[in-house]
Amino acid sequence: MRTLCLGEALVDLIAERPDAFVPHFGGATANVAVLAARGGGRVALAGGAGADAWGRWLRDRLIEEGVDVTLFRLVDGARTPLAIVRVDPHGEPSYEIYGESISAVLHAVADRLEAAVDESAALFVSSNTLVGAPEREVTMRARALALRASKPVIFDPNLRLHRWPSHEEAAAAANACVPGAALVRATAAEAALMTGSDDPEQAALQLADAGARIVVVTLGPQGALLRGELSADVPGVPAKVVSTVGAGDALTGVLLARLAAAGFEPAAAAAALQEAVEASARACERWGSLE
Repeated sequence: MRTLCLGEALVDLIAERPDAFVPHFGGATANVAVLAARGGGRVALAGGAGADAWGRWLRDRLIEEGVDVTLFRLVDGARTPLAIVRVDPHGEPSYEIYGESISAVLHAVADRLEAAVDESAALFVSSNTLVGAPEREVTMRARALALRASKPVIFDPNLRLHRWPSHEEAAAAANACVPGAALVRATAAEAALMTGSDDPEQAALQLADAGARIVVVTLGPQGALLRGELSADVPGVPAKVVSTVGAGDALTGVLLARLAAAGFEPAAAAAALQEAVEASARACERWGSLE
């Protein structure tokens, strides 16, 4: 059965040069769905885009990559979100997003949510669909349905703090998705915000104590660690960094594909952690999340 990924797809317009913005496929959840599909996973993206040229471009790319789009709607009257992405000399991006909010596309699947979760083996969500009340209600309802049916829930905070009224609200919303999660994947900064601990290992252990079965904390050039039912540490992989856009999505996509193939047993994540870190490093050597 497929993994249901609930969230956004958008167009990243990345400033590859000061005078040139180049369109790339984007949206954290959509990136994870595509990268998991590339890894052999059966994946459906529940969400949507505007019924415009950009929306059709995104949907066509999802189909090309093997992602199930039966729950991905093009919404009449909505405008597909565009992210203006500038990358600093260290490869770190900043975003300005234009177009319809995530709530507009999630409303496209809200009336089919119960069936969508029932027909899936697992659920993947991030905090990007927790910012506003309407999309938060849909996301938390999907999470509750999956947990009630004993289906694994994978949570990647992917905190974009500029979207939130305060850091405290962002942390509280993310922490609400930890109990019962099969996997929480966070950066060291996200884990620190969620737990108050600047020590990545201690933060991972706190998230596991809060109810996550396993926790992966990524450490940038230093690699990643896994804590919870299992423990693993992998070193970083050298990369010629162009842009870090989508690096975390690449790592999460690999973990999701490997977990799905192994029935979501934690050992699969531990075994795939080095591969995931390698995929993240390679993603830093390209402009877009996927190419």
